[in-house]
Amino acid sequence: MAESEPLLSRARGGAEARRDLCFEQAVIFIEDAIQYRSINHRMDTRSMWLYRWYYSDACQWILGFIIFLILFLAFIETPSSFTSTSDVRYRSKPWNPPCGLTESIEVLCLLGFATDLSVKSYLVGWPQFRKSLWLLAYLVVLVLSFVDWMVSLSLVCQEPLRLRRLLRPFFLLQNSSMMKKMLKCIRWSLPEMASVVLLLALHLCVFTMLGMLLFTGNKDDGQDRERLIYFRDLAESLTSLLVLLTTANNPDVMVPAYSKNRAFAIFFIVFTLIGSLFLMNLLTAIIYNQFRGYLLKSVQASLFRKRLGTRAAYEVLSWMADREARPQGVGVKAQDLLQVLQKVQVDSTHKQAIMEKVRSHGDGLLSADEFQKLFNELDKSLMKEHPPRPEYQSPFLRVAQFLFGHRYFDYLGNVIVLANLVSICVFLVHDAGVQPQDRDDFMLGILNCVFILYYLAEMLLKVFALGLSGYLSYPSNVFDGLLTAILLVLEISTLAVYRFPHPGWKPELRGLLSLWDMVRLVNMLIVFRFLRIIPSMKLMAVVASTILGLIRNMRAFGGILVVVYYVFAIVGINLFRGAIVPPPGNISLAPNGSAPCGSYEQLEYWANNFDDFAAALVTLWNVMVVNNWQVFLDAYQRYSGPWSKIYFVLWWLVSSVIWINLFLALILENFLHKWDRRGELQSRSGDQITAVDLLFREVLEEPTEEELMAKLRHHPHLQLCR
Repeated sequence: MAESEPLLSRARGGAEARRDLCFEQAVIFIEDAIQYRSINHRMDTRSMWLYRWYYSDACQWILGFIIFLILFLAFIETPSSFTSTSDVRYRSKPWNPPCGLTESIEVLCLLGFATDLSVKSYLVGWPQFRKSLWLLAYLVVLVLSFVDWMVSLSLVCQEPLRLRRLLRPFFLLQNSSMMKKMLKCIRWSLPEMASVVLLLALHLCVFTMLGMLLFTGNKDDGQDRERLIYFRDLAESLTSLLVLLTTANNPDVMVPAYSKNRAFAIFFIVFTLIGSLFLMNLLTAIIYNQFRGYLLKSVQASLFRKRLGTRAAYEVLSWMADREARPQGVGVKAQDLLQVLQKVQVDSTHKQAIMEKVRSHGDGLLSADEFQKLFNELDKSLMKEHPPRPEYQSPFLRVAQFLFGHRYFDYLGNVIVLANLVSICVFLVHDAGVQPQDRDDFMLGILNCVFILYYLAEMLLKVFALGLSGYLSYPSNVFDGLLTAILLVLEISTLAVYRFPHPGWKPELRGLLSLWDMVRLVNMLIVFRFLRIIPSMKLMAVVASTILGLIRNMRAFGGILVVVYYVFAIVGINLFRGAIVPPPGNISLAPNGSAPCGSYEQLEYWANNFDDFAAALVTLWNVMVVNNWQVFLDAYQRYSGPWSKIYFVLWWLVSSVIWINLFLALILENFLHKWDRRGELQSRSGDQITAVDLLFREVLEEPTEEELMAKLRHHPHLQLCR
């Protein structure tokens, strides 16, 4: 009997350890489902602790900061962007860091990435690591970066090319699953986009040959001027028509010939109709169609990951069900699930909603289907409950609370804001032609005081009616209160410096801001307050919600844009650094000087260059907008050679054609979804399903039981507790 007690104790201890392990596994699986992460990682106790630590907010923040830091080094490294202007005529000699300063920061970042790769590799295991192209590429990029870093130090930072600068954006890409999916979308779209690009190339070639044959007139006539300016040779003709495809040089390109004979306009109009209005829009339609397909596949894959994570949690918890009452593995105890949910990292609102659903089941066992449905609460944007209003004993105070807490009081505030905006517009129009020193700001100053006092009274009355916690529970009230506080501080500062407004109120400049500057600043903030009416206008609210949805979903698009900008800026610096030289005497060319009209020099585009990273980013932005981008093509052709056009045309294709169309597809998808569903969304009173669920609710397919269990059986590290 005495010998059996240690055995029973060890058995109970083993059972408790197994139970704790299952609880921890369930917590990890549920968190994976919430974050749409893969569950193919190690599931032992030590690995799960490392896994949760790695995906903790602090660790991910540190990793994000390291990525930001290594990308930001481009502004500090030689050539440094630390000058007040990028204009080659006025730019002072920049401060360049000594050799070893940025290299020390960089090697610390690389060591951080090496640690990140080591943790990821350990968690997924060697077999999974060999199958992951992203992790293998991560290893290659790190090795190349370390080798290039050592070459840099051996050459005392005088190497002509730093390969690792081109590789840095990879660290941003590999850390974002959405950006990886975006790259897949672009890859899937390439065949269709290539077909349209080939049509565009054929269109350009045909009209280039027609143009060179058409504009071969005699000397001094319009045809000859057209040929000499725009159709001098094949390269110039292709460039002119490519720029016309973006309408940047319209109507300049056809003016010489059109001035001679109006029939020549037909050539340019037909070219623009086919190229700009048909082929370019066809490309937009193809990219939008592919984007919708990509989004559907992405949402379907995310749904499968979520269902797989919750099903895995169900499997590891179901062995603890009451086996005597029911057959083995038929359900999960509600109490066990509640214990697990206490440890899950999720926002408190959704956690409370799920736990309330679990408690409603009582003491019975949860089936697999019931277990899955519990986590549908994560797909809902729950309406936030506002704190109860304060209770007043006085009948007068209760009436006042009712009046100032009513929605009509908000409507009155909107009318006051509109009146304030109208008054500002009237004064701006009235004083548009008056010099600042001749303006009388008396009336504007009085109106500002009156309106700000109303805003202060409105804020205090709402706090009285709703209570401080109730007032702060409304985002619109927080926005209004913050602006009111800023307006009040500015108005008090204005009165303290310039006294109360009076006729002929034009005090002298004191401090950093003049009276007019301070009043203008107050007026700008009042205009921002006008945004409070947006929720009151349904159609405007749809547009505003689309914009907010874009901001929330722009991380992947913004990340891809950062990567593309970064790579092209580094390439541009290596190709064109120092190509643009200041004019003789380091002074601006006069408008009537020797520079041709509309040229880089005549337009004084000297600040647009590739002499440092910040200047390169601005130059690429100006080219992406395609307004006057032919000026850059011409300038860099003259300063660097005709091959420079390849760089700018590639940038136009990547930024203006591909990325802008992807961004347009995102806008269309968000707006059309919200417009089509606005009635359904408005009819919901308790909770609101998120946009991702509504977008493809009709076409998403729920994973079958067989698919989920087959995936779990092939899990490389999971051994089900039962």
